[in-house]
Amino acid sequence: MSDKHRVPRTKELEFGGTLGAAVLLFLMPTTVFYLLLTCVTEQASVLTIPGPLPALSTLWNPNTVLLLLAWIFFQAVLYLLPLGKVTEGTELRDQTKLQYRINAFQALIITVVLVGVAMACGLRLSYIYDHFLQLAVSASAISLILSILLYIKSFYAEESALATGGNSGNPMYDFFIGHELNPRLGTFDLKYFCELRPGLIGWALINLAMLVKEMELRGSPSLAMILVNAFQLLYVVDALWNEEAILTTMDIVNDGFGFMLVFGDLAWVPFTYSLQAFFLVNHPHKLSALSAIGIIVLNTLGYAIFRGANSQKNTFRRNPMDPRVVGLETISTATGKRLLVSGWWGFVRHPNYLGDLIMALAWSLPCGVTHILPYFYVIYFTVLLVHREARDEHQCLKKYGVAWQEYCSRVPYRIFPCIY
Repeated sequence: MSDKHRVPRTKELEFGGTLGAAVLLFLMPTTVFYLLLTCVTEQASVLTIPGPLPALSTLWNPNTVLLLLAWIFFQAVLYLLPLGKVTEGTELRDQTKLQYRINAFQALIITVVLVGVAMACGLRLSYIYDHFLQLAVSASAISLILSILLYIKSFYAEESALATGGNSGNPMYDFFIGHELNPRLGTFDLKYFCELRPGLIGWALINLAMLVKEMELRGSPSLAMILVNAFQLLYVVDALWNEEAILTTMDIVNDGFGFMLVFGDLAWVPFTYSLQAFFLVNHPHKLSALSAIGIIVLNTLGYAIFRGANSQKNTFRRNPMDPRVVGLETISTATGKRLLVSGWWGFVRHPNYLGDLIMALAWSLPCGVTHILPYFYVIYFTVLLVHREARDEHQCLKKYGVAWQEYCSRVPYRIFPCIY
């Protein structure tokens, strides 16, 4: 193997280095359990330690482990079906390109049909609510075991297949960040599969289970629950419909597949992103029609910014001469690529993040303003996107140099216009 294809040792450690990785290995699962336990308490106060804590023996349920494994296997089968097109990812370090099957939206449709048939045949979907904490524990255990197997597998990968950010030589850090960039079993890409399928579709299914549970308890779903389900389903459908766009994201292009992404995809996303729906089952909130209209307008605004910015970027990447983007102003870079400096990307440097955060607020507002717990998502997501934006800025400065500095001078605000 030539030296130019060999992945160098990682010198710049993120997330606080080895100590930060060790803390996050403990903090991420703890946060999930803390939020879920707090949500079922009467006060639902994040400032009060929920108690009494359930016995460890009640948290482990072999049935929920088998259920989650069956769910992952089912989604894997759908991923392998010869549906949708096959496309290439970005060029790798060894100048090759991996192929990916784009059929996540078809997988969602098949899942919806089969779940609908199962419910018509008597499937009690509220089982998910009744065993929610056990399912979260099972998902965490599966994530940990998969992360260990991936780390072991990475030692048998070609050196060119390692992640540039997860090759520090420190086992703790590389295990957390991910040592191998695109671990595969044959043509089955584990990172790409987990990024959208089991967790994201599972999130929508969990929300539906919460709606069903609310109907069992109160006879009909509340307006607040309907809005949360509708808003978040729109987000999931959008992600799956635009599946190909994730091939150019930081998660796929730069980050290895370690505990950070594995736990994020399989446990964090489905069990914390559904927190508003879980909260509403335990703490119902009556929403007025006027409030609902205002929240719908806010979510529509956020989605318009989010989808408009992402579509503009993706269209430009595919074909800069497309009539929809050909008139936009750009900056030339030494890599041969051009940076958009007008349209949405001349408004702020990350308009898609701005739209994301506006939607996040709209998802929390149906829960009322008497508890901060359902606003965990928007608070966490703000921290996440500010940190991700800093990582992205660092990567772009290294990649584009002077051109990126010019872009930053012309578009001074990162996410929030006139603020940040």
